[in-house]
Amino acid sequence: MLLKLRTLPLQLLALSIVPLSAATAATAASGPALDAAVRQRAELLVRNGGNASIVIAVTDGKNSAVYGFGRAQADSNTVPDADTVYEIGSVTKTMTGLLLADAVVTGKARLDQPVVDLLPGYTIPTFEGQQITLLDLATHFSGLPRLPANLAPADMSNPYAEYGDAQLRTFLASHALAHRPGTVFEYSNLGYGLLGTALATQAGTSYENLLQEKIARPLGLRSTSTTATPAMRIRLAQGHLSDGKLAHNWDFQAIAPAGAVYSDARDMLIYLQSYMNKSSAAQQLAVQPQKSIEKGNGTRIGLAWIIDQAKGQPYAWHNGQTGGYASFAGYTLNGKRGVIILSSTANDVDGLGLASLVPGTLPALKKPTPLPKEIAIAPSELAQYAGDYTLAPNFILTVRQGPDGLLVGATGQGEAPVYASAKDRFFYKAVDAQLEFKRDGKGVITGLVLKQDGQTMPAQRKPQA
Repeated sequence: MLLKLRTLPLQLLALSIVPLSAATAATAASGPALDAAVRQRAELLVRNGGNASIVIAVTDGKNSAVYGFGRAQADSNTVPDADTVYEIGSVTKTMTGLLLADAVVTGKARLDQPVVDLLPGYTIPTFEGQQITLLDLATHFSGLPRLPANLAPADMSNPYAEYGDAQLRTFLASHALAHRPGTVFEYSNLGYGLLGTALATQAGTSYENLLQEKIARPLGLRSTSTTATPAMRIRLAQGHLSDGKLAHNWDFQAIAPAGAVYSDARDMLIYLQSYMNKSSAAQQLAVQPQKSIEKGNGTRIGLAWIIDQAKGQPYAWHNGQTGGYASFAGYTLNGKRGVIILSSTANDVDGLGLASLVPGTLPALKKPTPLPKEIAIAPSELAQYAGDYTLAPNFILTVRQGPDGLLVGATGQGEAPVYASAKDRFFYKAVDAQLEFKRDGKGVITGLVLKQDGQTMPAQRKPQA
């Protein structure tokens, strides 16, 4: 979803590429069948514009089938297939976790090792003398926030492009941890950026080179990289914002290990199968539960992978979302079923993913909430709403006046238009969310309230220069 504050993103022997059955939404030539309810939902999502394209790849650990829905490009009727490239977002974190697992298995690192050991040139925050460990970073128990406070993108459609090593060092040197590492789960893109940076620095190379050396080349992944090559761009699905408009592809620097990877279903199936077949000690370590995320519900986390269960079936999974794409990767822990879902629209596909793994779990479609009646507000009146509004210390809504009305961007996410229903009241068409601006006694706008998913979240307006 557009405004969510929290998402939730190693085989060392060469494997041959498994034969895939590229299929349209109508049929699959062979391989594991797609649940009928999932097929119908995917067809509906592309038909009603919720997702421009969806690829669903299923495997039993040996045989695989790939089902494509919608159009890979807005100006063609090409159905996406096993070779269509997508941004996989935070599913990248599972690869970073696997790089950590490999370093541990090969004796180059320890899970309880302080990250500062791998980054001696950095100032890493501590809490009452307790240091952040590699395990803390890999399980989101580091105490670091979701995003660094000094992330201030000049272009909200490409939010991580300018955040490099210098900005990361500056933030870490001045940041004070709110709680002791290892005690509180807080999903952190920043933490995974730091983890990948530490592993690459220790190896004396870049994160991309480490990814290729330890994962892509050994597994024979030919279309998996943090940078889309010219050959990959020819097969790249066009990304879309949640409201259906074309999206900018994201570029990364320091936060790359949290979500920068491009891939296709063919590669991702090989990657997933290597876990299902327990191909290496590193992969087994990566999905070994390390921490409980929430007390009482049984959900645990390994090295990035979330360990959960549905209808008594344990499974490991991770999702991902960027400005124009969504993804899901998961497999049942008995190794009998694995699923990859890739979409070229920033609307989550988690429900499709779980239902593809465990039939009968697909949630019913919510009845669309009728949109408020839209009213016109003069451009001269819209200017007063522009500004930055703080929902959380590291999560800002940026409101600006675009050529056709107000545009609202969120930290680490793209922009979306909002439409007026009354003075000081605006609504999104892409998601069920509304904004209500607040004024002081003199009529000056001092903040806003975001209403979404039954939650009411106030935000203070930052002082304007």
